[in-house]
Amino acid sequence: MYTAKHEIDLFPTLHLHMMRFNHINKVLILSVAFLPLLGLYGCGQLASSQKATNNVDLSQVTVVLGDQVGGTRALVEAANALEGVPYKYKWASFQGAAPLFEALRVGAVDTAPAGDLPVLAAAVGKTPLKILATRVGKGEGLGIIVHADSPIKGVADLKGKTVVVSSARGSVSQYQLYGALEEVGLKRSDVTVKFVLPTDASAAFSSKSIEVWATFDPYFYVAQQNGGRVLRDGQGINSGLSLITASDKALADPGKRAAIADFLKRLNKASDWAIVNPDGYAQVYAKLSRLPLNTSKSITQRSARELRPVSDNDIRALQTVADRSYKDQILPTQIEVRSITDQSIWTK
Repeated sequence: MYTAKHEIDLFPTLHLHMMRFNHINKVLILSVAFLPLLGLYGCGQLASSQKATNNVDLSQVTVVLGDQVGGTRALVEAANALEGVPYKYKWASFQGAAPLFEALRVGAVDTAPAGDLPVLAAAVGKTPLKILATRVGKGEGLGIIVHADSPIKGVADLKGKTVVVSSARGSVSQYQLYGALEEVGLKRSDVTVKFVLPTDASAAFSSKSIEVWATFDPYFYVAQQNGGRVLRDGQGINSGLSLITASDKALADPGKRAAIADFLKRLNKASDWAIVNPDGYAQVYAKLSRLPLNTSKSITQRSARELRPVSDNDIRALQTVADRSYKDQILPTQIEVRSITDQSIWTK
């Protein structure tokens, strides 16, 4: 079970990583370890207007906003999107979708942003959630990477190799890997797949303990900056959809439901702001992630995109991902995407 103690226990591991690896990997590991602490113990603003909305006294409501590597928090804070909110909020940031959805499952967070397949995998894994909004990203933000001097020149050369996938079974990187293998006529059984959380994989890839790594931003971009060579990115394979979800428990609470609806509207405005103010977004992201500004600019340029209410077209696209993932045995059971979607909470 997720607890605050588990976050505190990250510090010994952090110390070892910082002694062993180069500067960029150091700051990435540092950002992931400290961002949960910045979130869980730093309570958000409470507006002076303590007013009720929709017959709910939002001044008595606290929502815990889940995040991955501080990306959503950086976006919101750069745009000052939560200024004057009539409810309290906390941030809780995680290194990947797997621990984030475990936190959602046990009620430690109320919302969770993630890629398409991690959301579907969490739902299949009995995490009660609903998809509320979508963002269309770029496939270049994830991919399969090797070291610059690797004899592996293309995806076809992966036959007989071990590929480390982050962060866990059901990740966007697993989907991207299987799609890339299919493109060149390889079967899933032609490679050995191992699942490693991204901070551990980042350190191992830096020390060349990992030969082939399928991962996502910011880890993917940092590995490229460290000299990694991309075999295939996610363009043309992954849907590009990332999703904002909330737990069924939070949505059943009138106060939290109203606060989450308000948060989505504010996040929408923040997303629009980031598209026209990329430097401001990057500066805040760099501060929270402790990555170099130039690295942060590249990462945020790939992630700045429009947020929109989940549409029927989105549901159909996600159903295609779900059906293919079941066929490829990534998901153990089939799932009807519409059944885990709430199109009523936020409309433009």
